Amino acid sequence: MRSFRVTSRYGDYEVVVGRGAWRRLRTLARRGGGHEARPYTSIFVLTERGLWRRWGRQFRTEAGLKNCGVLYVPPGERSKSLAMVEGMAARLLAVRADRRSLLVAFGGGVVGDLGGFLASTYMRGIDLVQAPTTVVAQVDSAIGGKTGVNVGAMKNLVGTFYPPRLVLADPVVLSSLSPRAFRSGLYEIAKHAILAGDRLFRILENEMESLRPENPKSLGRILAAAAKVKVDVVKRDEREARLRFVLNLGHTFGHALEEATAYRRFTHGEAVGWGLLAVLRLANLLGVLAMGEEARMAELVRRIGPLPSIADLNERRIVELLPQDKKTIGGRIHWVIPERVGKVRIMNDIPVKLAAAAFCEVQASSNSTRMGLGAPTRARA
Repeated sequence: MRSFRVTSRYGDYEVVVGRGAWRRLRTLARRGGGHEARPYTSIFVLTERGLWRRWGRQFRTEAGLKNCGVLYVPPGERSKSLAMVEGMAARLLAVRADRRSLLVAFGGGVVGDLGGFLASTYMRGIDLVQAPTTVVAQVDSAIGGKTGVNVGAMKNLVGTFYPPRLVLADPVVLSSLSPRAFRSGLYEIAKHAILAGDRLFRILENEMESLRPENPKSLGRILAAAAKVKVDVVKRDEREARLRFVLNLGHTFGHALEEATAYRRFTHGEAVGWGLLAVLRLANLLGVLAMGEEARMAELVRRIGPLPSIADLNERRIVELLPQDKKTIGGRIHWVIPERVGKVRIMNDIPVKLAAAAFCEVQASSNSTRMGLGAPTRARA
């Protein structure tokens, strides 16, 4: 089990990754939060019904939660809405949750984002613990204090920066994920490996096929290494001033794909997988990423598993959606462009036509292999 300390202007917190992580909640629940360190008046868990049915008893036992209320939300992106926040706040009020209450978000990215926003706004803020249950959430979305809900078609349009008291990532819960859901998280880990440098990247190259829930030793080591990448960036740029932009590698194309398909075709990780392949192609067309480096990184992404097809998507629609990315400032998209493993640059002067060309090349080759990407049709050495 690994533990990382995240420094925050709003209060430091600990990220715990590994088997037994849930037990760290015992001390916090007994001691309470705040400077006065008084016990919490009540503890509530926000989760999905099916997930809680499978893991609730074990989580409560290991976390030492003898008495806690449970709030259920339906699975899926539609739960990330202001209406859902209002409904959950009304339920908390009805059961007399107060400023000394603790909210535990036990779930994937939707539950984490929704629970974080609810905790940050209920009575102007109550303590929060993130207990992520998906690969994506354990290595990425639960770390860093970003919360948010969707408004219309805009993902995370309304949100806050609100650090939790703890992030508890236990890989035991990943055993109930479907193969597709598990693979989805590996695309985010691949993104972290591209950012982190050769050490993590080489480990993934050597162990990709062994990363399975039934292989907890190897998986736990990779989860901790990937989580540390996020922790190190967040410690240097908590409010996403600029450095934290790098964590959005692959997300500009990815978000456009999600929105173009109404969030129904791709999981978030799958959209990021396609986004990585497209931005690697773009980096090569820009002349900043050598063909060999592109091939090496793309091969790692492809080895994760099959991606849903993009062959039928309208290229013009994808290009139209690119500027809606939250990294667009003053009308300019701030792209995260890889130069090599371990090095990226932020660019805001990339012609839209070149981005369109990169997507079209990936799309055109998407049927040439089972993975959805064949050899580049054009490349620069």
